[in-house]
Amino acid sequence: MRRRQAALALAAVAALSSPAVKTVSDAEVAQVQRSALIIDTHNDTPMKVINGFDITKSSPSASTDLPRIRAGNIGAIFFAAYVPKKYAGHGAAEYCRRVIHAIRDGIVEKHLSEFALATTAAEIEAIHKQGKVAALIGIEGGHAIEDRLDLLREFAGLGARYMTLTHTNTNNWADSSGDKPRHGGLSDFGRKVVLEMNRLGIIVDISHVSDDTFRDVLEVSRSPVFASHSSCRAISHAKRNMTDDMLRALAKNGGVVQINFNCGFLNETVRTDHVAEKKLLDTRTGENMDRLRAETEKRFRRATLTDVVDHIDHAVKVAGIDHVGIGSDYDGVDCTPTGLDDYSHFPALTRALLERGYTAEQIRKIYGGNTLRLMRDIERIAAVQSRGRDPQ
Repeated sequence: MRRRQAALALAAVAALSSPAVKTVSDAEVAQVQRSALIIDTHNDTPMKVINGFDITKSSPSASTDLPRIRAGNIGAIFFAAYVPKKYAGHGAAEYCRRVIHAIRDGIVEKHLSEFALATTAAEIEAIHKQGKVAALIGIEGGHAIEDRLDLLREFAGLGARYMTLTHTNTNNWADSSGDKPRHGGLSDFGRKVVLEMNRLGIIVDISHVSDDTFRDVLEVSRSPVFASHSSCRAISHAKRNMTDDMLRALAKNGGVVQINFNCGFLNETVRTDHVAEKKLLDTRTGENMDRLRAETEKRFRRATLTDVVDHIDHAVKVAGIDHVGIGSDYDGVDCTPTGLDDYSHFPALTRALLERGYTAEQIRKIYGGNTLRLMRDIERIAAVQSRGRDPQ
């Protein structure tokens, strides 16, 4: 009798500590999936496009291609105009132009029956109604503007609608989470960059920045900001992830954290394993490094779809349902979670969220509604500034 009571008590504790799971039908999953306008705020496929990749053709080596996009019912994608740090001070702006034109020409103009360029929330919605995928442009790496506001304005004219202030490198005006600090956050010029982005209606992206830069951005920005591809540091201690205090501050600002699908950002055990494996790899010299990397990647443990839902859950609990979105980082990371390997698996994410108790309306907010609201707020503030009034 005592054993049975003990077993029941343990079961009760386990039930309280584990997320509730409800039964969900295929029809319910399909209905929610169809009703959502899914917006992914960070995708690195342009790095393949500049080397000739055709996004409309099925590719076993990519997470992103048109068949997968359609299978997941993805409505809009912010394609990253990523500028590697090696170009800082050595042709960064020209490289950024090259990637922007790869998005405009190699994705949109080359496939006008499937894609259309969007620069506003209203355009995303209109393109979605046409049955096309809205393609948007986000610059990744503030060194792309070469410390010049006129280049920022040029990129805005080419369609860029967000800029990640840093990448893994600290630049001349903002500190990165992946490099030594030089400014204690933003420099005076960095503050001017943020205000000019507000005026232009460009989203200020705080993924990759240091905690001090994040603090300064929220102090300076007149518009809501977002993290285009970051997750929760309370679950995985990657510096690229956001602390609970940061999540609360972002929510107060009206911003959105877009959950990243990088395995190391999702699961702390996986993150530490990857770090250890890479350190070991760095000690190996005089060998076939491509073969060693391939062997190392095979040993990597992967995060899971459940880890992604755990991060969404945590962000919702801390920041609120109106401040969480999706920034997959597909084709920009070495490891994606099992069960969410590519866009075609989004129905599985929908099912998992429904099983956790999220309503259809809440899922639609996470999938795109919050990002559309953020964009409208930023567009409104930019319009007010363009008329010479101080936004309230």
